[in-house]
Amino acid sequence: MLYLCIGHLIENKMSKILKVRNVNDYARYVGCTEQHPLVCVINYDEVSPVRHSLNDYGVYGIFFHDEADIDLAYGCGKYDYKKGTVICVAPGQIGGKEDNGERVMLTGWALLFHPDLLHGFSLEKHIKEYSFFDYRINEALHMTDEEHDILASLMCRMREELAGKPDEIQNAILVGYIELTLNFCQRFYNRQFVTRKIENSDILVRFDRLLRDYFEDKLQLTLGLPTVQYCADKLCMSANYFGDVIKKTTGDTASNHIRQFVIQLAKNELAAGETVTQVSERLGFEYPQHFSRMFKKQEGITPSEYVGKMRL
Repeated sequence: MLYLCIGHLIENKMSKILKVRNVNDYARYVGCTEQHPLVCVINYDEVSPVRHSLNDYGVYGIFFHDEADIDLAYGCGKYDYKKGTVICVAPGQIGGKEDNGERVMLTGWALLFHPDLLHGFSLEKHIKEYSFFDYRINEALHMTDEEHDILASLMCRMREELAGKPDEIQNAILVGYIELTLNFCQRFYNRQFVTRKIENSDILVRFDRLLRDYFEDKLQLTLGLPTVQYCADKLCMSANYFGDVIKKTTGDTASNHIRQFVIQLAKNELAAGETVTQVSERLGFEYPQHFSRMFKKQEGITPSEYVGKMRL
């Protein structure tokens, strides 16, 4: 690998990746002055035109543009990034568009913050609860105009704080603004799940069909019980987004939905006269006691007790 000067670009055979190990790696790349070693708020109006960059993130980032029509890469996929779309990234992820020498005019904002900023604050412990950091690019948030204005106002307030003289409470204020931004993003996502009820209902139908096909094809005998990750992959979603959609649609977790589906199959077979051991093997459990444990956790009684009640 050949390391280039600006932004620590790494040139590989097929692509150039900007290593964003700290917030100012990206700031320098787009021509933004350093504001803080651990936080950067970029107003694209002030730095455009900018070159594209395919980024390997070592920081958290929230990006939204007022006007954009950009074909972005994220993992193995692509996404048409338009007005009102919020993209959230976390350390270890790769996204963006490879630098091809083109310069584009952008308006909007970027917020980047290093995990070290959160040390000693409660946000450090629960930031992983914001599941949207692990959504795929095609699962990004689409804001209303009002939601856009809220996030833009928070970016302005953070810029004002960063422009002031640093003191012992500045980081606490910045972390507070970041947490508020994340909470608004969560609220906006919750709204999006509600406004996409028809689409989400279709996902639930496809989920149930996938489970039926899984057992009809006897995949449980080679793969074991279906997992949330397996179902999400087959439905072309990230596990986090899939889980959140199912939770918002049904009020229950995707994993519990799978367990309920399995237990219903078990009840049908027990009612047909199959033994507990036969049902356990047919449903893909490694040991009958594992099946009995799940059954009792879901139903409050063991499979044998269930059979006994049916015969009364």
